[in-house]
Amino acid sequence: MSRRDSMTLTDDELEYIREDIGREPNSLEYGMLDIMFSEHCSYKSSRPTLRLFPTEGENVIMGPGDDAGIVDLTDELALVIGMESHNHPSAIEPYGGAGTGIGGIIRDIISMGARPVALLDSLRFGYLEDQRSRYLFEYVVKGISDYGNRVGIPTVGGEVEFDDNFKANPLVNVVCVGLVRKDSIMKGIAPNVGDVFVLMGGRTGRDGIHGVTFASEELTTTSELESRPAVQVGDPFTKKKVMEATFEALEKVDIQGLKDLGGGGLTCCLSELAAKCGNGAKVELTKIPLREEGMTPYEIMLSESQERMVFVVHPEDVDDLLNIFKKHELPAAVVGEVIENDQFITTLEGEVVADVPAELLADPPLINREMKPPAEDTEYLEFQRIDPKEALLKLLSSENIASKEWVYRQYDHEVQIGTVVKPGDDAAVIRVDNETAFTITSDCNSIHTKLDAYQGGAGSVAEAIRNVISMGSDPICIADCLNFGNPEKPEVLWQFNQCVKGMSDVARQFNTPVISGNVSFYNETEGITVNPSPVVGVAGKMNIKDIRTSDFKNEGDAIIIVGKTRNELDGSEYCRSLYGLVQGKPPEVHIEEEYTSGRSVLELIGQDADNEITAVHDCSSGGIGIAISEMAISGELGAIIDLSAIPSEGDLDTTAALFSESHGRYILTVKGDAVEDILNKINAPCAVIGKVAGKTLEISDSFEVEVMELEGAYKGIIEKFMA
Repeated sequence: MSRRDSMTLTDDELEYIREDIGREPNSLEYGMLDIMFSEHCSYKSSRPTLRLFPTEGENVIMGPGDDAGIVDLTDELALVIGMESHNHPSAIEPYGGAGTGIGGIIRDIISMGARPVALLDSLRFGYLEDQRSRYLFEYVVKGISDYGNRVGIPTVGGEVEFDDNFKANPLVNVVCVGLVRKDSIMKGIAPNVGDVFVLMGGRTGRDGIHGVTFASEELTTTSELESRPAVQVGDPFTKKKVMEATFEALEKVDIQGLKDLGGGGLTCCLSELAAKCGNGAKVELTKIPLREEGMTPYEIMLSESQERMVFVVHPEDVDDLLNIFKKHELPAAVVGEVIENDQFITTLEGEVVADVPAELLADPPLINREMKPPAEDTEYLEFQRIDPKEALLKLLSSENIASKEWVYRQYDHEVQIGTVVKPGDDAAVIRVDNETAFTITSDCNSIHTKLDAYQGGAGSVAEAIRNVISMGSDPICIADCLNFGNPEKPEVLWQFNQCVKGMSDVARQFNTPVISGNVSFYNETEGITVNPSPVVGVAGKMNIKDIRTSDFKNEGDAIIIVGKTRNELDGSEYCRSLYGLVQGKPPEVHIEEEYTSGRSVLELIGQDADNEITAVHDCSSGGIGIAISEMAISGELGAIIDLSAIPSEGDLDTTAALFSESHGRYILTVKGDAVEDILNKINAPCAVIGKVAGKTLEISDSFEVEVMELEGAYKGIIEKFMA
């Protein structure tokens, strides 16, 4: 197969290119245009829908458009956040694919001038009884762990979902958060004609060629062999040196622009740097430090070799910059310059081998694809509800609810010593100074999104916001990673559009702008489309004195629920784990109620100077039954619960009361003498539903179970599979 045959450019795009440049491109130009017109680089199918997101707010310093988003945090510091997917590479080579995903998102944060301080992962696999799913799970986690640990960035949280739907197509999404002084923020621009491009870091090799076009195609059973060369090779030890050298350069040299080399390699990086300022770029291929002999111009310009950064500097600053990189023992060279016209010119020993407009590369035309709703599934299977105690224990032992300690104990979450609340709670809390901390979480409900794309998208944002609020933190911004199937299928693009609408409506209500994100399409393998998975990262800002954790603290504390419970078992983990059923309509996000509940809880915590509120936990997957059980297990204390006291809409039997996944709910524990005062301040449906007591969980007149039995069901499940 020739290179031209392997292109993903459409006939219409080829015609557009010929008209724009007035001739037939040569093979190198075709290759460069092919990767930049790929879905992964151009967002050509998603951009019309992404415009629905709210992206501006009083705290936003930089919204979508650069390598990461930036939001105000303190008088001096800003928080930088980005999220990326590495789904296709991880399906082919899980250890390297996951590791380079970590490497890429770390570089994005560094590119903004920020020091990375935390990582989170959001992962999806087939059920662990499947041998290949266990293999992918084990080596993705190991790839994330080894890379993050070696670079010295704590992995502080995340989530894992298991479903047969992800067996052939795992999803690997990573969030990275950094801190930067507001006067030191960098941008990915090349503003001055005559400035030069300095390439620093790992040498350029033949790995990762066509990585972005590989990410913009469906997987097949032959992908593991055919596409392995498209997977980049990461090097965390070089990354650590690149990071430290970059920070020294930013401190000592007048850097005009900075960008990492990720998808699309040199072609993407240099064209975007220049085009953002209406300038052009010229690059000389013989100047680029290579790892392998005999590399062609095509290979050099399309390689996605890792650990590379491009610095834009004045010519008079080059020597100082190169001396810093030499001290850190990193290859570096001046590889080109910013030029006056809009062209991206590639030369080999001074001879022009490619000459195309930088703007054409950096900003390909959009595609307004057809959308239509998928056919409605009217089949609905009734099921015989089992004993609630048996259901609770089985649910605690399901892979999607059970403790994820096997995952996070492999990560170093203590490095940098800023982690205040460690993995396992609703969100991670990272100390900024003696008074301020930020929280970070990632959430997604792919089952809800499959059943109703609007409600699933809205619910994923709502749940992430609840997790941040539960820690005592005010949500300030969102980053996302939207994982969907083939956008050329009208039903997939309709799902995507509806999902973004739902996400946008909740984000707008909470004034949490979407400041950064990623779209991962083509998550399909031979006819099986992944469940639509909108992964949502939410960051919050808080005073350290307001931190709340979810574990029961004291015998006798009252248990209060905030928010209304509805009979919403469809789409629940109860139905999926116990009956293998994914059907009906998922829980509905009542946006006003969600907002009122969340603000009430946040205001209560902010006013709680005497720490009368002793624990807070959001209610989501598994419902009240799982939320209470998790609080009991982590606090090693039991509770007496009266289900009849739960504020509800419609009649609830024991099963619905325990396992319905209605949105907008929080569970608080409160010291006895403060209960009435707290209830009077809550501007939402609320009630005392029990108290913390003993070592047994008693559920109305229905059943009781020892906390140790709950713990036995909840812990060690993943460990048994991975032994």
